[in-house]
Amino acid sequence: MWMMALLMALNAFGIDAILPALDPLAADLSVSGNDRQFVIGVYLLAGGLGSLVPGALADRFGRRPILLGSIAVYIALSILCVLAPTYDILIAVRATQGFFAAGIVALPPAIIRDRVGGDKMARMMSLIFVIFLMVPAVAPSIGQAILQFGNWRAIFGVMAVLGAGMAAWVYFRLPESLTEENRQMILPRTIAVNMGRALSMPSVVGYVFGSAVVFGALFGFINSSQQLITETFGAGDIFPIVFGICAGSMAIASWSNSRIVERFGARRVSHTALFVFIAVSAVQVMFAFQPDEKLWHFVPLMAINMALLGFIGSNFGAIAMNPFFKIAGAASSAHGFVRMTTAALLGGAIGYAFDGTARPLALALLASGLVCLVLVLFSEKGKLFGPSDGDMAEGQRLAKEFE
Repeated sequence: MWMMALLMALNAFGIDAILPALDPLAADLSVSGNDRQFVIGVYLLAGGLGSLVPGALADRFGRRPILLGSIAVYIALSILCVLAPTYDILIAVRATQGFFAAGIVALPPAIIRDRVGGDKMARMMSLIFVIFLMVPAVAPSIGQAILQFGNWRAIFGVMAVLGAGMAAWVYFRLPESLTEENRQMILPRTIAVNMGRALSMPSVVGYVFGSAVVFGALFGFINSSQQLITETFGAGDIFPIVFGICAGSMAIASWSNSRIVERFGARRVSHTALFVFIAVSAVQVMFAFQPDEKLWHFVPLMAINMALLGFIGSNFGAIAMNPFFKIAGAASSAHGFVRMTTAALLGGAIGYAFDGTARPLALALLASGLVCLVLVLFSEKGKLFGPSDGDMAEGQRLAKEFE
């Protein structure tokens, strides 16, 4: 679980560690206004597009070789980011890095699904998220510390070093989890059918798209957080602390989720969290439209909503993956593609709408929660909070088809 969590955290470090360096990066490469956000947004979007590739390959060739290849690309392109002479080249390298390193995020859920399912998978994913979210909580502080001894390029150098460490760990310690009987042929039609099934099952689709929408609002916060904390609230000196409080709340929530999800069920926990998320977002909108919103208003509410995402994200993911034991790699890629591309596009739009206030973000959080609720109601046929055996029955039917 530590390995899976830190693999995903390696990707998160590549996003969050650079946040404190956006101002010096923009000054060094002559970037103006909200355009500095592209170094984050393009990585997220390309990662979503790249999610389509590693799962299908991993269903054929195994998890280990595809994962090692993804880490190798991450390392090589981190080094190219260090050497990028212009912002346009940096953006191109970041997009390529996000695309080819998508397996670092897409494959851990498939590796976990190879071993467990149901609420137990939700519990394991919650524990993984606890470890994973420790990195976003401290990454801006690490990035700011690196800036004390070097420039923004040094942050990408550290990314390459961390990637090399993870590659060695995976190479020596990760066994192959895909069994011979579950290997799939690399046939475009088969891949398309498998991914189509992973995205078309009514009991699943609402959870995939619903999580994409709410995490789009989260990405909007990540994209605009440096400007929001620094410019709107004038707290640039404590930006890493503020960001760490918000991200750390997700880690605490994920740990709490791991303790309760097998007792109460992934649906009951995540549905409750979604309703509270909507209520807190409404309060955020109220404060955002006050003429003098204070940092001490914004941070607790944002931290609470990010904590609620800790209850929503891993449970939604486990519910969506549960029926797809035979095609876990393809399902993980398809779900990751939808979640990441949708969230990245929404997050980019929300971040770019930054107008010097917290209003665009607050409105986006509320809207995303309401849209997510509608999508979940669709998947659950209007009935919330209860256990559902429909996806398991459908999963058993699909397994028989494959046999």
